Order: sequence, then structure tokens, then C-alpha cells
Amino acid sequence: MKFSIGGPLKLAFRPWVEGLENIPAEGPAILASNHLSFSDSFFLPAVLERKVTFIAKAEYFTTPGIKGRMTAAFFKGVGQLPVDRSGARGAGEAAIKSGIEVIERGELFGIYPEGTRSPDGRLYRGKPGGLARVALATGAPVIPVAMIDTEKIQPPGKLMPKLMRPGIRIGKPLDFSRYSGMEHDRFVLRAVTDEVMYEIMKLSGQEYVDIYASAAKRQIADAAKAEKDAEKAARAALAQAEKQAAAEQAGAEQAGEQAAPPAGSRGEDEGEGETGPADGQRSGSQERP
Repeated sequence: MKFSIGGPLKLAFRPWVEGLENIPAEGPAILASNHLSFSDSFFLPAVLERKVTFIAKAEYFTTPGIKGRMTAAFFKGVGQLPVDRSGARGAGEAAIKSGIEVIERGELFGIYPEGTRSPDGRLYRGKPGGLARVALATGAPVIPVAMIDTEKIQPPGKLMPKLMRPGIRIGKPLDFSRYSGMEHDRFVLRAVTDEVMYEIMKLSGQEYVDIYASAAKRQIADAAKAEKDAEKAARAALAQAEKQAAAEQAGAEQAGEQAAPPAGSRGEDEGEGETGPADGQRSGSQERP
């Protein structure tokens, strides 16, 4: 990945990096990053000397067709770990198990605490499952990472990426050894996650939203659906009003035609009116001396 994609990626986009000295030269560590774009999992490993293993949704490995097989081969080749997100706890448990295995091998484990990409560029509440439990179960330091402007490179719906310089800020390692053995305490998990998200917020400068990104995506989808339904209802109401107006106009025209006198009788009345004055003039001229 570093030679086939990393080199051209750095050459084309020239990402700037701050805090590289915070990445240990060896030994395990957890890289906890905000998630703005699909490309986050490429830019971060590309600027590091060490390999970073991220977890990826299982759909990337099971999609049928030529494109699906190519995608699966790529993710396997760069060491990504598939996670089945089905079930209420499927994704969380799989992420925890995968993360612990990576840390036990002395490697770098990358994770997005938000659980999914931000729908609008803001920073959302971190999920207290995978990140905190892996950190407390292994004792590995957590290094906060902020991806900057990666969502602007290829916004949703755009086929061609925009050539611009994204940024990466890497914070100082966070030590949570004070919570050792408390990985099943939900209040401790929440505290650890919130502390990490606070550091990411300071590094990224993003606005923080205290709801999960998945919930925000549902709200956005529901709002878009409601707007679409409202537009559809408005178009239907307008079409019905136009249809009713056309029917009323046709009825009025028909009523007018029925109320008008026949064409022949109207001509006779007009003829009588024209001959009256002429007769009067003739009778008047005969009485004149």
C-alpha cells in the first residue's frame, strides 16, 4: 500500500502532518481518529513509517462481482480486518477482539471512535465499546489523531477527487493505566472515550455534537425523506387544483353557451331596431308643409 498508493497519494495531494514524533518507533499503540472520508484510512498510513491496521466492515470483503473481488483483495492486501456489523453487539465485540489481537502483536491499531463517517463534517460522540475496552484490556497508549479537510477531497456524489492539501494532526499519547481492570465498568468506558474525543476535538477544531453519528445520519435521512414527501404532496395538490380549475372553467363556458339566445332571433331583433327610425323619418317628412 505504501509503495503502490502511498507514494502517489503523497505526491499528488501533499498532505501536511503535525506531531509525527508522537508515534512510537516500536511497540503497540492505538490510533484514535475522527472520520471524515473514506480516504482517511489511506492518508494516515501513507504518512507513517509503521503499518497501521484498521477494522473495516465485512461488506468490503463479501461484495460480489469483479469490483467486489478487487475491493476485497485490496483490503486484505493492506491488512484490514473484516468486521461483521450484524447483530446488536456484533460489530463491537468483533472490533474489540480484532484490536486486542493487533495490540498483542505489538502493532499499531487504528480505530474511529465515532463508529462511522461524519455526515456533515462535525465531530460526534464516541462510542464507548471498542476503543476504551481495547485500551483498558491491553494497557496500550491511545494516540488521538485529527484528519483535516479530507471530506473536501471527494464529497458525496463527486466522481473525480479535488486536488488539495489535507492535514493530519497527531496528539500526545494518553495513558489510561489508572483504569486498569475496569474495562467492564460502563462509566469508566464513557469517561475514557470522552477524554479521547475531547483531545480529537482540540486537534481538529471541529464543532462537537453530543449524539452518535449514526443517529445524526438517521435524522438527516428522515428529514430528507420528509422534505421529499412534502414536495410530492405539494405537486399532487397543485395538479389537483389545476385540474379542478380547468373543470370549473369548462363548466362556466358551457353554461354561457346555454344562456345565450339563438343566432337567428338575435338578427331579427337587430333588423327591427334599424327599420324603426327610418319609418319615423318618412312619416315626419310627409307631415312637413
